[in-house]
Amino acid sequence: MLVSSQSLRVPFLKILMRYAMKSIIKTSLLLLLVIVGAPAHAKPVTELNLILPELELDRVIARRIVELVSKDSNLRINLIPLPEGSMTALDALEAGLGDIAFAANTASYREGISTVIPLYPSVLHIVADKARAADSLDQLLQGASVYAGPEGSISRSLANKIVDGFELAPGEVSFVNDPQSTPDVIVLYAPIDRGRIMNDPRLENVKWFSFGEPEDVGNGSIVDLAVFLNPRLRPFVLPAGTFGKLTPDPVVTVAVDNLLVARSDLSESAVYDIYAEILRLRPAMFSARPELYQPLAENVAQSNFAFSLHPGALSFLKRDEPTFIERYSGVAEVVATLMVGLVSGIFAIVKIYRIRRKNRLDEFLVEVIEIRNSVQPDSGEDVRVAANEKIRALQDQAFELLVDEKLAADDSFRIFTELSNDTIRRIRERRA
Repeated sequence: MLVSSQSLRVPFLKILMRYAMKSIIKTSLLLLLVIVGAPAHAKPVTELNLILPELELDRVIARRIVELVSKDSNLRINLIPLPEGSMTALDALEAGLGDIAFAANTASYREGISTVIPLYPSVLHIVADKARAADSLDQLLQGASVYAGPEGSISRSLANKIVDGFELAPGEVSFVNDPQSTPDVIVLYAPIDRGRIMNDPRLENVKWFSFGEPEDVGNGSIVDLAVFLNPRLRPFVLPAGTFGKLTPDPVVTVAVDNLLVARSDLSESAVYDIYAEILRLRPAMFSARPELYQPLAENVAQSNFAFSLHPGALSFLKRDEPTFIERYSGVAEVVATLMVGLVSGIFAIVKIYRIRRKNRLDEFLVEVIEIRNSVQPDSGEDVRVAANEKIRALQDQAFELLVDEKLAADDSFRIFTELSNDTIRRIRERRA
């Protein structure tokens, strides 16, 4: 029974269309699943709790960080107040009451705290009543009432160390705790807050104490000594006019970095994201206070921080460093080139050696042919015997060279053997 091509074509087209429709439906469902499932696989939002700093300027910066990070970021930072009592921000971090906080780089090392990134400097401000004339800091403090912040603060600890270092008599320096009082001397570690200082009426009749002249820095001055004894400090010069008429001359002092720190057990990925966001937002953070913007050190990872650098921050800093393969790819290329050259050289030597052995055998072949051609049909018996002896001598010499590996047992040697034996046989036949 014959079947026409037309009758076969119709079922085939139906099958083909059915298969095409199934493929289209499967592809459409796959695209729908990708579109619907994409948000589920998007990077989740990470929430972090930032302990609210004590100083007002620090709080302004903290709120600015919260505001900026919440835009176009997978991070959400919540400000939480410091628990009441004597607990510090670092205590709260170690107790698990927060994830990140501000801390000065003069704090004592804590195993449970890690550095994320330096933010801006806190500068040592020492101001005194204009009526107090003093050529040195110890003269300035003698018999003075001093406000250096509350008990336990960085400024108070520093002021106590200064007083102890000068070996002043007990009670000669009295500390006051009321910030609204009118002390003789104020000692504070604080960020540069030009607006607040220039608009504070209590500072109209004060002058800034300077540890010398700007040109003294780096020449063994007292500031250099302070930095030598505490490498976390660095010399800092307030230019003339920093606080308007309050600072008509440059003021030489010291500064310390204000750090963003985190709990050491905070996830590496979260700290990586924090570092990336803070680095990205630094210009916006300090746009209203450009005096706080300080360039990061060229190698932050080697800076002298009070706390160990968090692994997440270190991962971000090393993100652009070459991998092991990339680092040694140049060496590998040189080694590969040398290997190729070495192998090529070996092959060249072997080839030259083979050519030399072949050339040596070619000489034997030429001699055999010359001997064969020298024997004519009318040659005498003595000529034939001499020719055979020469050929056998050549064979003996060739086999000796073969044993000494100066000839190769290849096709050329086989040809020589056959040619020499054939020549001997022909000479004998001619004689017969």
